[in-house]
Amino acid sequence: MTDDDFEFEEDRSGGPRPIDHRIAPTRVGLIVPDVRGTATSHSIEMRRQEFEGLARAINVEVVFADVVRVREVRPATFIGSGLVEELKARVKADKIELLLVDTALAPVQQRNLETETGAKVLDRTGLILEIFGDRAATREGVLQVELAHLNYQRSRLVRSWTHLERQRGGFGFLGGPGESQIESDRRLLEDRIKLLEDRLDKVKRTRGQQKGNRDALAFPIVALVGYTNAGKSSLFNRLTGAGVFAKDLLFATLDTTVRKIALPHGREVMLSDTVGFVADLPTTLVAAFRATLEEVTEADVILHVRDVANPDTAPQAQDVLKVLGELGVSAEETAIIEVWNKIDLLGPDPGARREALRHIAPVGSVAASIPVSAATGEGVDALLQAVETVLAAKSRTYRVRVPHSNGADINWLYGHAEIINREEPDDEGQTYEVRVDPRQRDAFTQRFSGRIEAG
Repeated sequence: MTDDDFEFEEDRSGGPRPIDHRIAPTRVGLIVPDVRGTATSHSIEMRRQEFEGLARAINVEVVFADVVRVREVRPATFIGSGLVEELKARVKADKIELLLVDTALAPVQQRNLETETGAKVLDRTGLILEIFGDRAATREGVLQVELAHLNYQRSRLVRSWTHLERQRGGFGFLGGPGESQIESDRRLLEDRIKLLEDRLDKVKRTRGQQKGNRDALAFPIVALVGYTNAGKSSLFNRLTGAGVFAKDLLFATLDTTVRKIALPHGREVMLSDTVGFVADLPTTLVAAFRATLEEVTEADVILHVRDVANPDTAPQAQDVLKVLGELGVSAEETAIIEVWNKIDLLGPDPGARREALRHIAPVGSVAASIPVSAATGEGVDALLQAVETVLAAKSRTYRVRVPHSNGADINWLYGHAEIINREEPDDEGQTYEVRVDPRQRDAFTQRFSGRIEAG
């Protein structure tokens, strides 16, 4: 054994831990049930491709990915006995260690499938939790994933198997060897959930204090949302020059990142990158990440990033709007700009791109639809202009008189409003024409009471 057999990465405590590359990836089989009579906006082939993408996000060896026809859902195993026997033979022949099933399995269905096939089984929710467990980087993210996992396990009361214990020296949802396992006792499970909720409440209060400090600086919030792998982080990097992790992986981003950017006429906004959404996102995850997604619920403008090169772009957009609705966000209250990303993948010919985009339609009520390429930068200037236009429409223009001696008021205007024009000063002071967004309107009217003229 040599040092070449290992590479080191930083663990949650900041120290290095080894990844043993001598261990082969887990061999998995993917089952995508096509249940008769179940309506879905996603084609079965796109569902299969997405589920395979989810599996590959945890770096396993996908041996097969099959669509199976299900005439009737069986309470004991979800799929029929004949399919179970076929799976059992396939598991043995292909030496499958883990079966991933693209549906929400009841605990008894999961246990019975494991017993019948001889392989470990995870359903769609379990797989997404596994990915989130691998991606969470901040303390809050780790707590949120663990809380979501424990809520998922309430009815199971056993620890989900995780291939990452073998590959990464033990992480999983609660850590690997050397750390306490989830106890089968429900009381201990509930105690742990309560502890995590208390810790997350403390984190939320701390973020609330930080948010209060940020709000005092008067920057409007522009939030990026979208289906996972739509290119949100790539666009965020393009707009901010930040080095946020952006890769062709599902759920590459979990933890919200916020940066300040300037719009074409100098107005500054806070741009936030958030976790991607996906079809049938587990409600436990939506609840656990609600605190992180506050950047979305409190945004002045939402940029809904769509991968328009994906044939499933419309159903994906519907899924995003569904999650936004669960968060209490509506286009009636918050302006939404659709960002039609990845137009570079529609072909090199501009005419062909325009023809392809002609067949794309906005989903829901939107303020604008802007074609862009985060990869090349095409359309980014138009996007920033659209953000500025939307914010300006929500703002009001005023004229305010400020004495020369009142430097604090002048500094407040430059820090909290947009200076449109300044009249020639006289001996006593100067009149400013300013644009004030709703976030700062109350503070503005209180501070400059008696000196304001409508624009």
